[in-house]
Amino acid sequence: MSEERIQKFKELLEKNPANPLVHYSLANEYFKLNRYEETIETINAYLKLKDDEGAAYRILGHCYTELGMEDSAKDAYEKGIQAASRHGHPDMAEEFRDYLESLDL
Repeated sequence: MSEERIQKFKELLEKNPANPLVHYSLANEYFKLNRYEETIETINAYLKLKDDEGAAYRILGHCYTELGMEDSAKDAYEKGIQAASRHGHPDMAEEFRDYLESLDL
């Protein structure tokens, strides 16, 4: 099912590459399949189009952690804290702080 959804989102991006929701949705599908490099690439494309409220940084942080890229994970979680705080999501910001502490970054 996810491969079908990936293909559908890719088709939608061909029609409208500036649609942030489609980028985010495609990244989620990649993430579900542990396709971390593709997730990172797609989330970064999304972030160029939209001021995310924090959730995209959670995905990025997890991907970088899984790939052993600790400095990039730290950066993603720190940006997530900023985004979550900026958008009034203190619980999400605290979640990211907890990730940083648990990873000893």
